[in-house]
Amino acid sequence: MIGNAISAGKNKILLDMSGVTTIDSSGIGELVGSYTTVANRGGKLKLLHLPAKLNELLHVTQLITVFEVYENEAEALASF
Repeated sequence: MIGNAISAGKNKILLDMSGVTTIDSSGIGELVGSYTTVANRGGKLKLLHLPAKLNELLHVTQLITVFEVYENEAEALASF
């Protein structure tokens, strides 16, 4: 999904995480890799509706300082 957006030249990506029930180190790696790819192309990848477990994991790993996280979609879209 993110790869398709990147391949299509999209550089403003808002990823709704509300449907994520579990995530492992591979999933975190994909998020970081996608963030880096988008950033290297001059774009932004932002996260929306983080579930509590993912929010906690991003805090523990200090990745919360890397990603812009939003709870309100309109706010997130306006931030681009």
